[in-house]
Amino acid sequence: MPLLTVTGLNIAFRSPRGVMTAAVKDLSFSLEPGEALAVVGESGSGKSVSALALARLLPEPPAVISGSIRLDGREILELEGEALRAIRGRRIAYIFQEPSSALNPVFNIRSQLREVIITHRPEVTDLETECLHWLNEVGITDPARRLDDYPHQLSGGMQQRVMIAMALAGRPDLLIADEPTTALDVTIQKQVIELLATLKHKHGMAILIITHNFGIIRGLADRVAVMFRGQLVETGPTEQVLTAPQHPYTQALIDCIPRLGQKRRRLTSIQPV
Repeated sequence: MPLLTVTGLNIAFRSPRGVMTAAVKDLSFSLEPGEALAVVGESGSGKSVSALALARLLPEPPAVISGSIRLDGREILELEGEALRAIRGRRIAYIFQEPSSALNPVFNIRSQLREVIITHRPEVTDLETECLHWLNEVGITDPARRLDDYPHQLSGGMQQRVMIAMALAGRPDLLIADEPTTALDVTIQKQVIELLATLKHKHGMAILIITHNFGIIRGLADRVAVMFRGQLVETGPTEQVLTAPQHPYTQALIDCIPRLGQKRRRLTSIQPV
């Protein structure tokens, strides 16, 4: 049985005047345990709102969600209250864009890691050891000293590693990484992607990575789903999609990847419909 099954997911937003704007239309996909799926598309294609809907993190209203989201066969759209809170962070964890904004600036790293562990794994008694363990897992040097640091004292790459450690500390079955390399330089982007790939194999968790950049997913994603204007236009094994794309939008995204030695030329464009 797939870990996650999304069927006919529709997401719309109702304005104060009652006007409905569709953001995602009839989205369907599945994710197996230990599998990594990359959802690729430009800004505004519906990637992030789809990811937020998986754990019901979109405010309803103004969001109006229909369809089916099943985690281990359990319908998430039917959960409320404590049952829904038990899913968030414990079964499904998120790494959000811009770690400098996602981390709380007034609490040190120890406090923020401890909060995750206390909330989602109350059986853990040695919190200090557990915090050090997860900082070690994500490759942070001198973790005992870093626990006392505040977010502003860390580089962007270190902040992102702390965000990953906080997500993993709940031991989730599904890790959703929403543009995890935004605002990081190319070298750090590569390190973050390699870290996620290593952790996927080590812990056997499923990963859903949201990105607009095909260039960072090779080596991490087993499959790719391409979204365009709120709809899924192509899906398949990563290598197949990268080397033999079937949809013109997918081809246009791939053509935007910079290549060393590439001659100057016009970028492929998709005509509005």
